[in-house]
Amino acid sequence: MLRHLRPAVLVLLSLSVITGVVYPLLMTGVASVLFPSQAAGSLVVKEGKVVGSALIGQHFSEPKYFWGRPSATAPFANNALASGGSNLGPLNPALIDAVKQRVDALKAADPDNVQKIPVDLVTASGSGLDPDISLAAAQYQLNRVARVRHLEVAKVQALLEQYARYPMLGFLGTPRVNVLELNMALDEVR
Repeated sequence: MLRHLRPAVLVLLSLSVITGVVYPLLMTGVASVLFPSQAAGSLVVKEGKVVGSALIGQHFSEPKYFWGRPSATAPFANNALASGGSNLGPLNPALIDAVKQRVDALKAADPDNVQKIPVDLVTASGSGLDPDISLAAAQYQLNRVARVRHLEVAKVQALLEQYARYPMLGFLGTPRVNVLELNMALDEVR
C-alpha cells in the first residue's frame, strides 16, 4: 500500500507546485511583459495619483458628470470585492422598484429631458462593475452635463465622440464610452 501511496503523494505535490506556483508566476510574468497596463489593473492615473481603473466602474452622482450604470454591489456602489449581479429577475418587485427609483432620479436631475431613458442607465450589469455606458446613455445625459458645466452642447458632443469606442470589426460589441475617462476629460475642459 505504501508503494502506491508514495507516487500518488509525489504527483500531488508536484502538480500542486507546478499549477499553483510555477504556472501562475510564469503567466503573471508574461502578462507583465506583454500587457503591462492590463496586468497592473488598467489603472487610471491623474497628476501622479491613481484615481480608478478603466475596467471598474466609478460612482458619479454630481449632475456635472456623466453617470455610469447602476451597481449591484454592496455595501457600496462599484465594490470590486463584491462583484456580481443582483440576481433579481425581471418580474421581481425589488428590481422593478429599483428601476423606478433610478428613472425618477434621472428625471429629477434633468426634468426637461423627454428622450427615452436607455436601459443601461437603470439596470446593473452582470458584474455590477461595468465601467462603460452605451452611446445612447451618454447622449441622454449630454444636455444636462453641458448645461451644468456651462459648456456648448457641441463641445461636449465632440468630447463624447472623441472617447467613443466602436465595435471591433464593426459588429463585435456595442458602441460605448468609458465613463471615468470621459469625466476626466470633461474636468480638463476650460
